[in-house]
Amino acid sequence: MGTVVSIELADDLPEPRLRELVDSTCAWLHEVDARFSTYKDDSEVCRFRRGEIPLAECSDDLRHVLDRCADLWRETGGYFDAYAGGPLDPSGYVKGWSVEVASQRLAEAGSTRHYIGAGGDIRMRGPGPGGRPWRVGVRHPWEADKLAWVLAVTDGAVATSGTYERGAHVWNPVAGAPAKGLRSVTVTGPDLAVADAYATAALAMGVTGLSWLAKLSGDGYESAAVTDDGRAFTSPGLPIAE
Repeated sequence: MGTVVSIELADDLPEPRLRELVDSTCAWLHEVDARFSTYKDDSEVCRFRRGEIPLAECSDDLRHVLDRCADLWRETGGYFDAYAGGPLDPSGYVKGWSVEVASQRLAEAGSTRHYIGAGGDIRMRGPGPGGRPWRVGVRHPWEADKLAWVLAVTDGAVATSGTYERGAHVWNPVAGAPAKGLRSVTVTGPDLAVADAYATAALAMGVTGLSWLAKLSGDGYESAAVTDDGRAFTSPGLPIAE
């Protein structure tokens, strides 16, 4: 999926079992990449885009992703749009979803304390090493060697979307132009797929996304954002480490 994935298991399990769990997680993520890649001509997404397979014959996973992208398009007023760049590209949902599912699969297989990070998308389950919350550093949007915030999460997700590494790669589908106004958006919550989509949508909205983010706290999603002119905002419930 164009990023490096890190997996940390804090479970008190035999090492061979831990290795099996890591291997199965990697296999799942490679399966997702093969199915949803927009760069591999033989991926299911590319074949669907070319009309080679009808929706009725697509995998359950692809149909689920398309349904959720449609739901999120409605929830965000059109700012989260899998068709923002023209052809279908569900990558803005797939990465977070794939890691969320990977965490669920690990839990079902007996791992109740783990951390999976894929770029700016992180899912933590249970307490970390030593029984303490997992600590997540949110990169400073201008100084790569510094952190804007450090979060403490025991069971939840952290997703960050920003323009500081790849430039104006997020499109504002409502304005029909590259997103501007926000340099970095971080969203925490119970589901990584949703948190990731919300962070992307807010970045696409620009500064108006700040008021939209504030409304998410009632659903368990907290946020932090930095504007293009250097102002920082956090929601009251953001789990900032002490």
